[in-house]
Parts: sequence; C-alpha cells; structure tokens
Amino acid sequence: MAIVYRIGAAFVLGSIAGLTIGEPVMVLEPLGDLFVRLLSMIVVPIIIFTLLMGIKELSPTSLGKIGGQVVAIYAVSSMIAVTIGLAVANLIEPGTGMTLTDADFEADEAPSFMDVFLGIVPENPIEAMATGDILATIFFVIVFGLALVLLRESTDDESVRDGVETVFNVAEAGSKALFKVVWGIMEYGVIGIFALMAVAFAEAGIEVFSTFAMLALTLILAVTIHIAVVYLGVMILLLTQQSPIAFLAGIKDALLTAVSISSSSATLPVSMSNADDNLHLNEGIYSFSLPLGATINMDGTGMYLGIVAIFAANIVGASLTLVEQVTVVAIAVLAGIGTAGVPSAGLILMTLVLTQVGLPVAVVGFIAGIDPLLDRIRTMTNVTGDLAVATLVGYWNGGVDFTSGSWSGETDLLPGAD
Repeated sequence: MAIVYRIGAAFVLGSIAGLTIGEPVMVLEPLGDLFVRLLSMIVVPIIIFTLLMGIKELSPTSLGKIGGQVVAIYAVSSMIAVTIGLAVANLIEPGTGMTLTDADFEADEAPSFMDVFLGIVPENPIEAMATGDILATIFFVIVFGLALVLLRESTDDESVRDGVETVFNVAEAGSKALFKVVWGIMEYGVIGIFALMAVAFAEAGIEVFSTFAMLALTLILAVTIHIAVVYLGVMILLLTQQSPIAFLAGIKDALLTAVSISSSSATLPVSMSNADDNLHLNEGIYSFSLPLGATINMDGTGMYLGIVAIFAANIVGASLTLVEQVTVVAIAVLAGIGTAGVPSAGLILMTLVLTQVGLPVAVVGFIAGIDPLLDRIRTMTNVTGDLAVATLVGYWNGGVDFTSGSWSGETDLLPGAD
C-alpha cells in the first residue's frame, strides 16, 4: 500500500483510538515525539545538500534575459503567495480554541527588523548550522554554492574544476542518502502519526475535527485567491491579454496529474507536454522554466507555511509580530529552492518555519496526518504557477503562439473530453 494511504489510515485509526480509548492511549506519546525528533534531525542536512544540488544547475549562460525573468517572477509570486496565506490566516484565525498541552511556548522579546536582516548573514556558519539558524544557513550555502559555480566556469585549472565537481558530487550523494532517510522517517511516520493523533484526540476530544476543517478551509481560500488573482487575473488576462479559460483548458492534464500524485517533479513530463501541445510555447522557454519551477516554485507550500505559522501560534495562545511574519515570508522563499524536490517537503519546511519563529515543532506532527490531502491542493497551485510563468515569459520573448492550441479553442476544459 502506498505511503500516502497508510498515513491516511494511521490518521483515521489514531483519531478513533484517541476518541474511544481516551486517557490510557497517552502511553503512546513517546512514539509520536520520536517522529517529531526525526523530522527535526534532518532539517539542516537537507538544506545544505539539496540547496547545493539546486545551485549546481545554474550557470552564467543560463542566467541570461529569460532566466532572469523566470527567477524574478517566481520570487515575486512566492512572496505574494506567502503574504496571501498570512493575510487569510490572520482573518480566519485557524487553531483558535484548540490547545496542545505539551506544546509549551514562551514569548521572547521580538527582535527589530534590522536585527533579523543582519542575522541572515552568519558570523560563524558552522555555529549557525549547529544551532539550527535556518536563514543564516541558507544564506551561507547559497553564497558558497554560487561561488563554486562561478569558479567552475572561470578557472583554467583542471584540478580546481575537478574539485568543484567533487563537492557537487558529494552533495548529490548526500541528497540521495537523505532521500533514503526521509523515506525511512515517513515509513515510521505511520506509527508516529497514529500515536500523535491518538494523543491529540484523547486530549482534545471530538472538537479537534473543527480545527482541521478550519485549517483546510483557510488553505483552500488562500489558494483560490492566489490562482484567480495572480495567475489567471494578472499573468494571463492582464499581462498576456489572453483567456484564463483557454489557459486552464490547456493545462487540465497537468492539473489532474498534480492532484493525483501530489508531486510537481513527477508532474513535469505532463506539464511540458501541455506546454508544447496545448499552449504552443517555445521549447527553449518551457524546457528551462518548467524544470526550474518544479524545483523552486513553492507558492502553494509557501502560503501554507504562513497559515501553519498562524495556526501554531493560535494553538499555543501566542501571536506573531509583523517582523516574525516577514521572517516566515523570507524562509519560505529562500528555502523553496532547496526543498521543493524533497519528499514531504511541506513537513520539512513547516519544521524550519516553526523553529525559526520559536513555535513548537510538535504542531508539525499534529497536522501531519492531513498533510497528504492538503499537499494535493498545494501541488496543483505550484503546477499552475509553473505553466503561468512559462506562458508569461514566452509572451514577453515572442515564444508562444496564441493563434492555435488551447488559445484557439482546440482543447476542452472538461476532463476526458475529446
């Protein structure tokens, strides 16, 4: 049975166990705590190795006009997505009325914006990694990775070039090894999530269902606003002056695939096929934009991180300052390039965000059971954004034919239609 179904079953069975057995099920609490600790264990290694792998693919020639446009739009879109997620969460306030008794929270004095800005640059990068300072770790790895890329392109010394490739090869091997570790953690997660849900329902009772429903509603509303306004309204209708309906008709296969398998990377072949056959984009544009988007475009996950941060704060009876909410935006955008292709990236990024703003990581385990369901919504958002950005960049560079394909009504919006 696929892991997503086993996690779903663990979520349901653990919930039932907590509601029916009650307090005696609290004996399982250490099993849930172990799952949370395992997730926390891999945060920094995941950031280092996968971020280096993402930077490895960059080169001075690929960062030309088109590359600059693609990266800039992804960055702006991600910031907007996280901001929308925070705004909707602040409006709906998911998690209010729910309490995790083991999720202690002590509010520290909020640092100034300048302190947060300067804190991105580590005085000692090794110390930043050891203490779990995520923003500082990301900054150092990006700077170091770009330096390696530039050195590889500029040096005439074969031994130096080989040394750079060795570093990237080690990063690749480390990434693959960490994928195995993540796979193992998620296998154990079936037990961990059962325990977490049993304990949560034993503590909170039936009213916890309304908490999950509000979390899902908040994400769905934020996703709807982002897709309708940013992708369809601004990128397609306003900037390219084309029909959003025609665009959706052209990408329906990719959207259905994304919802089915909840993976931007695995959806990539379908996305590229839709870009070529239905949207009639230039291959030189979509072959660069779509793979890059599958790696760094985290709009759906980004807005969810903002929502989860507010959700976690409400659960522990705290509130996030404006500076802390800006920090959430920064983490989501910067970390997206490194973790988008990682299995269970949403859970890992949740751990990053909650750790950075001082909220309990236990919340990650609490909502992990419904994460596979919400992940499908986030993946659909990411894939829509990938194709919208590719279309916009194609329009700016004369790389899209708006006289044929879905733009001329040659495809049908209804799934399965001829």
